[in-house]
Amino acid sequence: DGDQSGIYTYGKLSDGKAPTADTVFEIGSITKTFTATLLAEAVTKNELRLDQPVASLLPNFQIPSRNGKQITLGELAMQDSGLPRMPTNFHPAHMNDPYADYGLDRLKAFLATYPLPRDPGEKYEYSNLGAALLGYALGRHAGIGYDKLVQKQILMPLGMNSSAIVNDAAMQSRLAQGHDATGKPVDNWNLNLFAGAGGIRSTADDMLRYLKANMGLTSTGLHAAMQLAQTPRTSGPGP
Repeated sequence: DGDQSGIYTYGKLSDGKAPTADTVFEIGSITKTFTATLLAEAVTKNELRLDQPVASLLPNFQIPSRNGKQITLGELAMQDSGLPRMPTNFHPAHMNDPYADYGLDRLKAFLATYPLPRDPGEKYEYSNLGAALLGYALGRHAGIGYDKLVQKQILMPLGMNSSAIVNDAAMQSRLAQGHDATGKPVDNWNLNLFAGAGGIRSTADDMLRYLKANMGLTSTGLHAAMQLAQTPRTSGPGP
């Protein structure tokens, strides 16, 4: 509210204490907005283009195409690449941490054999796979991996010191226990190769910093990238 902000919590953690602004949570698919912002940042610096094929960043991959149209970085970010929500060879060894064992070999094998059902850019379809591929490609292009790239380009500049893909000891000690729909405690997830689709862990205090930056309420070097990331470019899901 203007220059005023507040964080309100409810419930209790596994130790019986109330959560605070510094309690660490898995933020899930909100991570996708960070991944899109990383792409937008590279575009504003003229390092990459939205219409650039993702294959140009992953020369040792066989990326599916259709009717001569290649999947672009922008289409991965806009969720209209033609890729499905999840790869068909996603068969978790342990459902309590389903993404942990999905590796690069399986991703390459899926992409090399998957026939796109429609042309890239033709229709919106929410895709964890697409966001994961974008995050991996951006990290590979930067030469430091997605986890270090998001730290360098977004988390550190915004002072989000309690946000990361992999927790340090201090963050781990403040990580909230997750629960399923029945209230039963469940394990935390490690998204690994799917980090760009949902791997960030953060706090309410840090996410407030991210929100303020996206609203243009703080002066950061990310302003142009965030504006680009928020610019509508395609139609989303229908009614």
